Amino acid sequence: MLRPAVKQNLYSVKIAAIKSGMARASRETKTIRPAARRRPAKPAAERPASRRRRPAGETPYHHGDLHDALLAAAERVLEREGLPGLTLRAVAREAGVSHAAPTHHFGDLTGLLSELAAIGFRRFNEAMAAAGRTETHSLMKALARAKAYVAYAQARPGMYGLMFRTERLDMKRPSLHEAASASFKGLANSAGAGGEAATLSLDQAAVIARNWSLVHGFTVLLLDGRLKDILHRLPAGTTPGQLLDAMLFSAIASRHPAT
Repeated sequence: MLRPAVKQNLYSVKIAAIKSGMARASRETKTIRPAARRRPAKPAAERPASRRRRPAGETPYHHGDLHDALLAAAERVLEREGLPGLTLRAVAREAGVSHAAPTHHFGDLTGLLSELAAIGFRRFNEAMAAAGRTETHSLMKALARAKAYVAYAQARPGMYGLMFRTERLDMKRPSLHEAASASFKGLANSAGAGGEAATLSLDQAAVIARNWSLVHGFTVLLLDGRLKDILHRLPAGTTPGQLLDAMLFSAIASRHPAT
């Protein structure tokens, strides 16, 4: 049998161990954070755009300006596939967006083509104006602008063809009307026929129509390959630009014969 003193010591040790365990459990309980409450999910409309579920068939879009990106895509399709291949769906595919995006920005194909043609006319006019600034004599200015006219068409045949396909365009659209009018004034001024005037005399109109017909007709024949036979018969190395110069000088000489 254990002596009373030994029993008392064992009892004291047991009580101390129990108290120590209770104190430790109490401290651990205080340090444990309560479980976080689950927040209710936000409605889809309030979620950030990057986290919304994308409708089936919609292609992700990464450009900063969709309107301009669609026009750039349309121009690429036009120059690659021609006007028959330029559709709203083809533009959407080229831009990497949903097929509804071009309709949202331009309404229909006519709206898209009209905005694209407006860009073409602005560039066209800028190219001719820049060429004219390289010369000082009025005749040389006119020749420089005529060469720029042809060069633009050669560089962008699809765009050039679209600009003069009036049946496919809405000429009342403000952007296109403004750009086309500025281009006409540039042509008239280059002919020295007073393009800024609200009305024209018959002689002024004749000068504009003659010069425009000469350069435009030459351009269309060149783009269609109809001048190949003529160029083939000329001395080796003769360029289309030299042929154009000779044609224009011939027209000027016939208008101002030597006395």
